[in-house]
Amino acid sequence: MVTADRHEMKENSTHMLSISRKKNHMSLKLGLSVVGAVLGSFQFGFNTGVINAPEESIKEFLNETEYHRTSHHMSKEKTTNLFAVIVSMFAAGGCLGGILAGWWAEKFGRKMGLMLNVVPGIIGAVLMYFSVLAESYEMIIVGRLIIGFNCGLYTGLTPLYLSEISTPSIRGALGVLHQLGVTFGILVSQILGFPEVLGNADLWNLLLGLAIFPCLFQLVVLPFCPESPRYLLISKHKEAEAKLALVAIRGTSDVDEDLDEMKQESRAQSQEEKVTILKLFTSQSYRRPLIISMVMQLSQQLSGINGVFYYSANLFKSAGLSPSTATHATSGVGGVMVVMTFVTIFLMDRAGRRTLHLVGLGGMFIFSILMTLTLSLSDKVDWFTGGSIAVSLLYVVFFAVGPGSVPWLIVAELFSQGPRSAAMSVSVLVNWIANFLVGFSFPHLKDGINDFTFLPFTGLLLFFWIFTFIYVPETKNKTFEEVGAMLKSNGVGAKKQADNEESHL
Repeated sequence: MVTADRHEMKENSTHMLSISRKKNHMSLKLGLSVVGAVLGSFQFGFNTGVINAPEESIKEFLNETEYHRTSHHMSKEKTTNLFAVIVSMFAAGGCLGGILAGWWAEKFGRKMGLMLNVVPGIIGAVLMYFSVLAESYEMIIVGRLIIGFNCGLYTGLTPLYLSEISTPSIRGALGVLHQLGVTFGILVSQILGFPEVLGNADLWNLLLGLAIFPCLFQLVVLPFCPESPRYLLISKHKEAEAKLALVAIRGTSDVDEDLDEMKQESRAQSQEEKVTILKLFTSQSYRRPLIISMVMQLSQQLSGINGVFYYSANLFKSAGLSPSTATHATSGVGGVMVVMTFVTIFLMDRAGRRTLHLVGLGGMFIFSILMTLTLSLSDKVDWFTGGSIAVSLLYVVFFAVGPGSVPWLIVAELFSQGPRSAAMSVSVLVNWIANFLVGFSFPHLKDGINDFTFLPFTGLLLFFWIFTFIYVPETKNKTFEEVGAMLKSNGVGAKKQADNEESHL
């Protein structure tokens, strides 16, 4: 009898282990869905970096177009201001897309929202490509605005879709794929922007027009991907369709546990009012996760990472590289970001979001101080010139470990289904506004304090580290309901929770 019971227990254990492995493995549908979503992340990264390399060629086009129209050349000041408008239109469109991302996701769904978003992407790319043929720099401005709107929607839709199709045990890894897509897009734009490739006077419009391809690839992939089962069940109350989507994503018919967890969240949400952006700001129960979400986004954009990209070419030149070689070497910074973001995929569900963010911010704080020292004393200490390059690369490494990935991932984990879309909209808007402000103010900051440009970011990094240590909870391997319960508790918060988790290990 005892032997029979042991045999039955062993079979049950083997069965449960088999189910667990099936739920955590990457099924074909899940892999396809991830690819379809991350193409949007790539689009965001590509269009973020693509405008830098052909700057002089675009300014030359502006001048030539003005001459053909008026028989007068454009002044240097007007050319500079017009190019600044072209650059800033991307952020303006991103802010609009970001604030509408939540509404878009609820109105059209996560998958269908991604599919519909290819339309503005294609329109923006076509306008920028044909601007030369039409001799119209206005088409570049409008194209950048529309492509910015497209990317603003992606920054909300992609993390949301990835978080809702994953299980708690792999949610962190899938969430990092959004940032991996962004960094890979930036790297590709840097490489294609080399003068001998597409970043020249003859082909720069083709470089900008390549933004059409991620959209076309999405049109091919996304029709074969399931809609978010969480959206289908909780937002649309379509249980049968949600179960079919779960079976496809998990690669197993045993999805009752996932379905029960979503039903529990649906019942909890049915007792609450519909959550709008206004409700997020006025309801006390959402105040803490909303503040955490916004500060996390600020910790990414106000970390000083844009300064490294701004300085990198000059750093390589001062180290003795020719201007052409220094420009090519700058792509090495993008390469480091891609490699480290890839490494973070395997760390996110092991070390945890909070831990990686603390490590990333702490490392950036230390190396921002070293950056200031090496830059300000490079004329007195010869090896500081080469040292500044090494320091800048390590700065990028720590950014990729934490601030690069965690803010996009954690927002979707801090909120239940009801307020999640609205919270994503607010967070994405904050990220885009901070992005715009840093891009606009950094050149002025550099002109004002020169080699001490990173000091303000050092102070901000310290503030963000303290805030994360005290207030940000660990969401690793936790369901959305468990995270919500932690945030509603009256405990000290993140530090106490982290200490408790360590005591159980």
